[in-house]
Amino acid sequence: MLSGCRRALPAALRLAVRGWAGGGGRRRVSTSWSPVGAAFDAKQQRSRLTGQSTADFVKIAHPDFAFREAAEETCRNIGTMVEKLNTNIELCQSLKQLLADKEVMDSLDPETRQVAELFMFDFEISGIHLDEEKRKRAVDLNVKILDLCNQFLIGAHLPNKIDKQILPEHIRYNFAVEGNYIQITGLHADCSDDLVREAAYKIFLYPNAEQLRCLEELLTSRNHLAQLVGYNTFAHRALQGTMARTPEKVMQFLETLSDRLFQRTLKDFEMMEGMKMKLNPQNSKLMPWDHPYYSGVLRAERYNIEPSLYCPFFSLGACMEGLNFLFNQLLGISLYAEQTEKGELWCEDVRKLAVVHENEGLLGYIYCDFYQRADKPHQDCHFTIRGGRLRKDGEYQLPVVVLMLSLPHSTKNSPTLLTPGMMENLFHEMGHAMHSMLGRTRYQHVTGTRCPTDFAEVPSILMEYFASDYRVVNQFARHFQTGQSLPKSMVSRLCESKKICAAADMQLQVFYAVLDQLYHGEHPLKRSTTEILKETQEKFYGLPYVPKTAWQLRFSHLVGYGAKYYSYLMSRAIASMVWKQCFVQNPFDRAMGERYRREMLAHGGGKEPMLMVQGMLQKSPSVEDFVDALVSDLDQDFETFFMDSE
Repeated sequence: MLSGCRRALPAALRLAVRGWAGGGGRRRVSTSWSPVGAAFDAKQQRSRLTGQSTADFVKIAHPDFAFREAAEETCRNIGTMVEKLNTNIELCQSLKQLLADKEVMDSLDPETRQVAELFMFDFEISGIHLDEEKRKRAVDLNVKILDLCNQFLIGAHLPNKIDKQILPEHIRYNFAVEGNYIQITGLHADCSDDLVREAAYKIFLYPNAEQLRCLEELLTSRNHLAQLVGYNTFAHRALQGTMARTPEKVMQFLETLSDRLFQRTLKDFEMMEGMKMKLNPQNSKLMPWDHPYYSGVLRAERYNIEPSLYCPFFSLGACMEGLNFLFNQLLGISLYAEQTEKGELWCEDVRKLAVVHENEGLLGYIYCDFYQRADKPHQDCHFTIRGGRLRKDGEYQLPVVVLMLSLPHSTKNSPTLLTPGMMENLFHEMGHAMHSMLGRTRYQHVTGTRCPTDFAEVPSILMEYFASDYRVVNQFARHFQTGQSLPKSMVSRLCESKKICAAADMQLQVFYAVLDQLYHGEHPLKRSTTEILKETQEKFYGLPYVPKTAWQLRFSHLVGYGAKYYSYLMSRAIASMVWKQCFVQNPFDRAMGERYRREMLAHGGGKEPMLMVQGMLQKSPSVEDFVDALVSDLDQDFETFFMDSE
């Protein structure tokens, strides 16, 4: 059980470390640190506004609309300024002279050379080589694209409404009613009523002409920009510097994976259709709105994984202590809750964690904005507030990040309790945070998660493998009232359940990734975005397209992951390989933890991502290796693994 008393700091921590407010100057270790678990299992109250953070975070999560609006304008202004700098001839010429000077380049460390080349790449993709008129056009296109992205994101989340008389009366209560209209705000994917899911799907995804125009203009503008600066397509431009490097390599990966999944996906759909026939024999044809629901029904029926059975074992404090234990064993790192100054926080329920290494001292700070509140988006995110870098005075500027979750508050009778999915998401986001904390790059430009997109998700997805391992879970999963450990059989059932319909789930991700590639490929598009959606869905997913729907208009990842949605699958493949080769025998292996830090976490974007992967795996993986790793996860025998690991 967790104690509310403060934990004394070990003598090794009583050394000079760097603080935040001073921008990296030395200071002594805080005497206000306390156990990380107790800080989160203490009773929470609704928060009020007391402070602010930086623009990227503020525009998403600040409780005050005025702050969010101002931050949005700030982000736009900064984006415009950066695009102008990226077409500044004088700056580019200075960099070119440096890159052309072999003696100077040979004297630079590898990271500095990499950063210099990245800056030149930024110049080139912004059209620095163009004449003045075309450079101005490139800047204008970038600003236009930024505005279209914001517009598309807003439209992707707007509800659709319909005259309530159109819907059968017995299902109307499932939706919000405003006068004579019913508002549909989502897909209601977990609803047990087939008709509710069908209605939500058809209404929420009904095409909006303005949103359709916005998407088409966004894709066209991206393509115009890419071709203006010398690329065949936007995908070719976006994939420069990634592990995949080219759209052709991405499509090879996705098509190979799709071929390997095909028969498995058909079997998954057959299982879902069988379950639908059992529960709704009058209308048993499997449709796109059925996949999430019936896959969940199959998991629950076979393995009894009702979240309420697991939640008592996953108090937030216990999960944080579990992370603390894992990081301590693997990396020699401890998490301490630290008191904050007046005005430091934007909400009273935010918690500040000091990340402390047993020998190196303070590494950075994590602000944990974990709880639900009004107007806070229901999404899990990692924000770099301040990147780490080597300062001119020789001191290292410590990184500061925010982790944002949407967890329920504690109640009078219990601390905050997490579902297994929430616990896994917490581990995922902490993977991003450790990437930021342990990066020790010379420049902020490449610190932590500021690396190619198809590598950035590797540390976070790897943490999901730790979260699914009984040896890890057993260290912290205790019933918040009785102290009983979570039975091994429950962890085994949870892990086995993840394989149910996993091929179909992965096939759906392949479909999304292929669609993203096609939208950002050859232009002008020979068909409408909806026609491309229909054709791609039938070829790479298998469930029929529903007439008069336009799912692509809700595909918000087209903004932040344009031509890079495949990154989730490629990062998962690499994380799977790292887990199986380096941690599956012993998830607390300190030598492997140190190797992981040295080879993959320390460099941020300051080293070629494939070189980091090679350093960790001791080989250069191929497309076939990526696909093999993903497919083998579908066959992982967790029960046998648990027995063998005892």
